[in-house]
Amino acid sequence: MRVPLLDLKPQYQALKKELDAELIRVAESQYFILGPDVQKMENEFCEFLNCKYAIGVSSGTDALLLALMGIDIQPGDEVIVPTYSFFATAGVVSRLNAKPVFVDSDPLTFNIAPSKIEGKITPRTKAIIPVHLYGQSAEMDEIMNIAKKHNLRVIEDGAQSISAVYKDGRTTGTIGDIGCFSFFPSKNLGCFGDGGLVVTNDAELEGRLRIMRVHGGKPKYYHKVIGGNFRLDALQAAVIRVKLPYLNSWSEKRRANAALYTKLFVEAGLAEKEGVACFNENNRVLLPVAAFRPESPDEKLMNYHIYNQFIIRVEKRDELRRFLSENEIMTEIYYPIPFHLQECFADLGYKKGDFPCAEFSAESSLALPIYPELTREQIGYVVSKINEFIKNNS
Repeated sequence: MRVPLLDLKPQYQALKKELDAELIRVAESQYFILGPDVQKMENEFCEFLNCKYAIGVSSGTDALLLALMGIDIQPGDEVIVPTYSFFATAGVVSRLNAKPVFVDSDPLTFNIAPSKIEGKITPRTKAIIPVHLYGQSAEMDEIMNIAKKHNLRVIEDGAQSISAVYKDGRTTGTIGDIGCFSFFPSKNLGCFGDGGLVVTNDAELEGRLRIMRVHGGKPKYYHKVIGGNFRLDALQAAVIRVKLPYLNSWSEKRRANAALYTKLFVEAGLAEKEGVACFNENNRVLLPVAAFRPESPDEKLMNYHIYNQFIIRVEKRDELRRFLSENEIMTEIYYPIPFHLQECFADLGYKKGDFPCAEFSAESSLALPIYPELTREQIGYVVSKINEFIKNNS
């Protein structure tokens, strides 16, 4: 049985009539950059996310870069980021000649560990970028309290978390000063290329971000500030507008798939029926801690995880991945090298062992297929093959 990591063709086929009509309509309009489609998309996201302002931009990476420019990050400033994330989280800091300051991960959630943040703050610290990794919210109450205490800005990297909800009911991206999202095709809400979104509830920031999206020009060709070319294509906005009404149902299907994985792993004796942070004699697979939270008696303690990725941690990860590939099960490693061990950040002086939780995840984590159209049979096949590998390699 073949199980791809992601297959976007079923989604396209289900929406083909709507999408094709919109593609033709935009082509016939010959209005390709910003314009009415982008404005309508922005308005729809304000309502969907319950925020005051939304600004369509050219990619999730550009959303982060624009956000940092919007809060006036300067060369030599320090920005606190998790060491375990997609490269853009730290890369945009360095692009502005500021300094990324790395923090270890929470051993259960993969997100930045709030308890490790305050010790990294210096007089040069200007902002914190928490990442809602894999679609699960970071612990925003603690992060916002730290930011308030030290007068820091908070930029939420929600590239993988659009429609995820924090335990108090707020959507990710709307809690800090600025939220950043990605519409890369592999995301839960993907367009037909690159695209992104910046959101805020601050009117002053909104005005600055909107101007900086178009090279800092207002009116056109008159520049008081230097911005960039962060404009969103009308075509991508039109695609996102077709898909947005389906997003919640897709997220529910991902959550159902995650619940089935969890059930099957536990029944096979491969995992504990609770979140664990390291391997012991009773488990062979570490599951996402959020997979168990729906059983909590207190619903208010739960984050609404949308599972952009379903990440397990296993011993002999690389050998397992090869075995699964041989059995036509596609997987991915997100992410094999934490920032502090990346060659491009060698001048920052970090070394192996500095962030043990992130390093453990980088060495043992594996992403399994989780997309909405995945079948129960495919999920069962994945778990059975993992069980086979572990029994034969114990």
